[in-house]
Amino acid sequence: MWIGYKILIVSHLITEIWAEKQYLSQREVDPGADFTRNHTILEGTRFKRAIYKGQYCRSFGCCEDRDDSCVTQFYEVNALCYCDTFCERENSDCCPDYKSFCRGEKEWLPHTTPWYTEGCLRDGQHYEEGSVVKENCNSCTCSGQQWKCSQHVCLVEPELIDHVNKGDYGWTAQNYSQFWGMTLEEGFKYRLGTLPPSPMLLSMNEVTAVPAIIDLPEFFVAYYKWPGWTHGPLDQKNCAASWAFSTIGYCGIFLNYITSLLIPHRLVSHACYPLLKDQNTTNNACAMASRSDGRGKRHATKPCPNNIEKSNRIYQCSPPYRVSSNETEIMKEIIHNGPVQAIMQVHEDFFHYKSGIYRHVTSTNEKSEKYRKLQTHAVKLTG
Repeated sequence: MWIGYKILIVSHLITEIWAEKQYLSQREVDPGADFTRNHTILEGTRFKRAIYKGQYCRSFGCCEDRDDSCVTQFYEVNALCYCDTFCERENSDCCPDYKSFCRGEKEWLPHTTPWYTEGCLRDGQHYEEGSVVKENCNSCTCSGQQWKCSQHVCLVEPELIDHVNKGDYGWTAQNYSQFWGMTLEEGFKYRLGTLPPSPMLLSMNEVTAVPAIIDLPEFFVAYYKWPGWTHGPLDQKNCAASWAFSTIGYCGIFLNYITSLLIPHRLVSHACYPLLKDQNTTNNACAMASRSDGRGKRHATKPCPNNIEKSNRIYQCSPPYRVSSNETEIMKEIIHNGPVQAIMQVHEDFFHYKSGIYRHVTSTNEKSEKYRKLQTHAVKLTG
């Protein structure tokens, strides 16, 4: 009797081992083209399958990360479906019950959109291989069922705008459509346009306004004191000419008493002359014919070539002087003598400024140095 039990137990163990080997051998054998298992690491290479309700992950369990063995036969469509977290992609190949069983979420509805074995999907739209789409300042190309995008830092950062507006920084940010699509490098190159102050400028003595003490109003704008002789902000476009616009802005108020022809375009004209040193100025409206007097000065030899002013009269401003950086001294200067020209340091967040008192805000995200930039910009202070 004891021998009979041992024979029965041994026979049962042999049967279990044989069944396990059969199960393992079946998973190791390549099932063929209709039952392929993908071992590559590229996200876009799994075929996309139709979704059909059934018991899949509930029967075989769930897996973390990418596990190509965490798979079951999708009999209804003669394909495979997966129960690993890697299947949670735009082109999902999860089993129908993955979301409800492995994530405890609501069941997916049957997928009615056709799957594509070629091309790429973006926002629910199918694109053919080789298609190129623009995403802000970056271009994305569909290649091998994946989007390959350039990695430029954009001038407009929605995350930074949201960060500023949610924080208590004293100013609000905005997304300006004219900056959308520009890189950070392009913004600093074309939207500013002033060199850092020279050592000679920084060594100038500061001029203090007199009287030393004055009752300053809480609100003052130069336009109200000199109506018609000053103007609001001008758009320099992509001309990198803040030096010209700010210069005309502060000295134009005085020369406008004499002539109304002093505008920024007289300095920069077409193609941003004279910033482009190789620019041909033969047909430039302000390329006056002149000659040198041998002492470092040039004199006009014929009238300014335009249809408005025929005289050879030349207007000049008084030599520039440096005003103290003290806020009170700047206020006195504006009240007594009109707008002043100032140079400021511009950070990447300044291009989002809308209202309030600006101060540089560093994003909480740990980003590389390519997201940070600093350059000088010239402005006109009117009040």
